Amino acid sequence: MSKLQLIATAPMGLEAIVARELKDLGYEDQKVENGRVVFEGGPEDIARANLWLRTSDRVLIKMAEYPATTFEELFEGAKAIDWPAFIPGDGEFPVEGRSHKSQLTSVPACQKIVKKAVVEKMKMTYGTEWFPEDGARFVIEVILLNDIATITLDTTGPGLHKRGYRKLVTEAPIKETMAAAMVMLSRWKPDRPLVDPFCGSGTIPVEAAMIAWNIAPGLRRTFNSESWPLVGEEIWERAREEAYDAVQDDIPLMISGSDIDPGAIEIAEAAVKKAGFARDIKLSVLPVAKLKPQGDYGVIVTNPPYGERLGDDAEAEKAIRQLGLIRQYLPTWSFFALSPTKTFEQNFGQNADKKRKLFNGRIECALYQYFGPLPPRQKD
Repeated sequence: MSKLQLIATAPMGLEAIVARELKDLGYEDQKVENGRVVFEGGPEDIARANLWLRTSDRVLIKMAEYPATTFEELFEGAKAIDWPAFIPGDGEFPVEGRSHKSQLTSVPACQKIVKKAVVEKMKMTYGTEWFPEDGARFVIEVILLNDIATITLDTTGPGLHKRGYRKLVTEAPIKETMAAAMVMLSRWKPDRPLVDPFCGSGTIPVEAAMIAWNIAPGLRRTFNSESWPLVGEEIWERAREEAYDAVQDDIPLMISGSDIDPGAIEIAEAAVKKAGFARDIKLSVLPVAKLKPQGDYGVIVTNPPYGERLGDDAEAEKAIRQLGLIRQYLPTWSFFALSPTKTFEQNFGQNADKKRKLFNGRIECALYQYFGPLPPRQKD
């Protein structure tokens, strides 16, 4: 099979991070677009990308892209795709859809049209009028944007943020993909301390530890395409073996998390244990005002509480003020905080060196970045 057009979807604002991840995996030939990075690959690349991408939401196969202003155009374009090369006779193939700034505005109607087109194409190959749809799952999506239809096949299944270590969550938890992005944007390396003083479910410390030990984030879960004939069990097995071989779990970690809420720390402890870091990540019940991080050139990466989580804006502002006070006696430390609070810098007591607009779910936030000095280079 010739190379496939693959799409790594990206939360808004993280496209460049996803592109960098793909580059580090060896995918140089890529195109960065709004909300996605397009790259080329074969079946083995589907497995590798799903296992390794930390900040992407899912990996899709781009099946077709064409103008569609009428249902007939939508139908013919979808029918022209070689569906039987991907979907076996017993495959389950639901169709999902979205439409934005397009003449075809009825999403349910578009889904029905595409489903009908796929069935017609499948009939021609399999010589049957009826498909049981009781086999492997192939989720098709039709996206209409500015009268262009993009049809994709989802290789992932549940979003890539579902790593498998987090069963319970605190209120308004940060997604694993966003936590990983924050750590990656912080320039942190495992030879430096990392502290999250509002750690909630423990997601930021766990993601940092996984990055430090080079643990592929998808190792503990399954994916839709594992049961696809196109990819096959052997390819997945090889990709998993490669990922297990790449783990570097002998690197000492200086990662800790704290939270004022004992219930949150209980949830975080369960996640840390499930992720395999019970001995390596230190957790404590502690108000931010009593935080006394040890060491030099450390990094604080955190998602401070805000009104929606606390139910009280005054409490949220107080927490940010206390975080700002800590900076005064940690001159070599860097601070990275994700917050939707417009008065963050005012409460923190200093303007950020850099701000980056990001979305935590649907909430527009800024990543406030305060750069401390980098540690001196070790002499050989």
